[in-house]
Amino acid sequence: MIITDTEHADLATPFGPMRTYVFRPAPVPGQPLRKYPGIVLFSEIFQVTGPIRRTAAMFAGHGFVVAVPEVFHDQEAASGVVIPYDTAGAERGNKHKITKELASYDADARACLDFLKAHPACTGRLGVAGICIGGHLSFRAAMNPDVEAGVCFYATDIHKRGLGKGTNDNSLDRVKEIKGEMLMIWGEQDPHIPREGRRLVYDAITDAGVTFTWHEFNGQHAFLRDEGARYDPELARTCYALAIDLFRRTLGPTTLTTTGSTGPQSSGPVITTH
Repeated sequence: MIITDTEHADLATPFGPMRTYVFRPAPVPGQPLRKYPGIVLFSEIFQVTGPIRRTAAMFAGHGFVVAVPEVFHDQEAASGVVIPYDTAGAERGNKHKITKELASYDADARACLDFLKAHPACTGRLGVAGICIGGHLSFRAAMNPDVEAGVCFYATDIHKRGLGKGTNDNSLDRVKEIKGEMLMIWGEQDPHIPREGRRLVYDAITDAGVTFTWHEFNGQHAFLRDEGARYDPELARTCYALAIDLFRRTLGPTTLTTTGSTGPQSSGPVITTH
């Protein structure tokens, strides 16, 4: 389906405003307006890059309203910063990852979920997804009780408690708070999450009684990123299909609106079209 990808909103958080980009199905002229389930998509350490935007567009094109926050809004000096995919960029993003307060990551997730739930094009049914650090953020966001499904693509640092300032996160301690269904996807050739690390996460969510599916593929770290030598298009297609199937099954159908408008509501963040 045709999408619109020109909206953003600056969401209030306790740690400063957070630029969040919105991708959603475009209204069809002459047809009833519809609402769609919502997905918060958390990026890699490089923020909202071209590959992340294309992933968001892909989800939106399958019938979801997708919100993509700038995960380091409180570390960068301005909104709209895209960190380069190079050595300096990786060092910068990894520094942000362990400088940002853990409470800020959680506040960001809550702000995005509340924004999506109130968005005029969203049904209020919510899922989360994320890639790399975003996979870890998706894992934590799924601890919010209104999240019905979560997808984690090669989620880093869960096994070694390495997220946030002090590198001593409590994600494994809070697994029982996850109430929705999870899809966990890993690359067997990913040096950032070795087999023993994946096993630690598997045991934790099994012991917590979480409903989940688990897939380990012959893939390297960043195999979803459609730039660079590690990209695996066929594997990416398989993994995205798994995610779409989960979200469609758990988040329910689209609904018809009863008003005649999909424009911004009168209260809440201002949605800007650019």
